Amino acid sequence: MPIDPESLPYRPCVGVMLINAQGLIFAAQRIDSTSPAWQMPQGGIDEGEKPRDAALRELVEETGITADLVQFIAKTNDWVTYDLPPDLLGKVWGGKYRGQRQKWFLYRYLGRDDQVQIATDHPEFSSWCWIGADAMIASIVPFKRAVYEAVVATFRANLA
Repeated sequence: MPIDPESLPYRPCVGVMLINAQGLIFAAQRIDSTSPAWQMPQGGIDEGEKPRDAALRELVEETGITADLVQFIAKTNDWVTYDLPPDLLGKVWGGKYRGQRQKWFLYRYLGRDDQVQIATDHPEFSSWCWIGADAMIASIVPFKRAVYEAVVATFRANLA
């Protein structure tokens, strides 16, 4: 029997748009994907964790970038959601969620490129680069594209 997505909640999550001094966005290739699947750092919010704390934790876990190497610029006022496509529904996150409900944070990277360490204890990315906003939107998997468009629109004034 197919899963009714309407019966499932969204997974609470955060995302980080990390920009360098030139206003380019940190993009990373997912290690678990055979096709190009570039994204910004993101991840779940732990029980009792504040979203901003979760964003900084995820940044360290996925990129090795510590809080002292970033400057907070902005956050989305509202939560942004996306639904999983039917072929992933019931397969990721133990089948408990229909998609994610995300709060996004914009940080400026103050460090050097050689301080980015994606070879973490539990690596999620195989490579990374700095790209423009339009390229970031074009590089995300289609089911997350509307989220990335909304996030870029919210933060675009800070990217120049």
